[in-house]
Amino acid sequence: MARMNRPAPVEVSYKHMRFLITHNPTNATLGAFIEELQKYGVTTLVRVCETTYDKRPLENEGIIVIDWPFDDGDPPPSKIVDDWLTLLKTKFSEEPGGCVAVHCVAGLGRAPVLVAVALIECGMKYEDAIQFIRQKRRGAINSKQLSYLEKYRPKMKLRFKDPNNHKNNCAIV
Repeated sequence: MARMNRPAPVEVSYKHMRFLITHNPTNATLGAFIEELQKYGVTTLVRVCETTYDKRPLENEGIIVIDWPFDDGDPPPSKIVDDWLTLLKTKFSEEPGGCVAVHCVAGLGRAPVLVAVALIECGMKYEDAIQFIRQKRRGAINSKQLSYLEKYRPKMKLRFKDPNNHKNNCAIV
């Protein structure tokens, strides 16, 4: 079987959020994958593809693995978006400066779309979110996913009202 050439993991930081977008490991590459996650201080990993490795070694290292698979090439279902936003609000409130890793098979479609949703939720225009991610992850996000992001309307789950009546900010308390 030919080895697929996959892009290196990339960190995407915006306001108080940090994400690591990566491809999926195999059981054979899991040790190096865990080291990479630890290098970025990842304590939560979201898998949005089918399971290809045993998550127990990650959990043994204190990394929580969440499985929210959805179809390759598709945008995320609304339930996953809601769960994703709830996770981020909780995670970045409890661990300011923490890093959430997210991966699909190659780290070019499903994972970057979820990160784009988070950026849009924090006030970034969809075009800017896509460009921001593509600067670090060339080839990320297909046309079907682009259309989804263009139509996506923020649910305001990652924002809060500033007590000094300033413009809404990203909610990381």
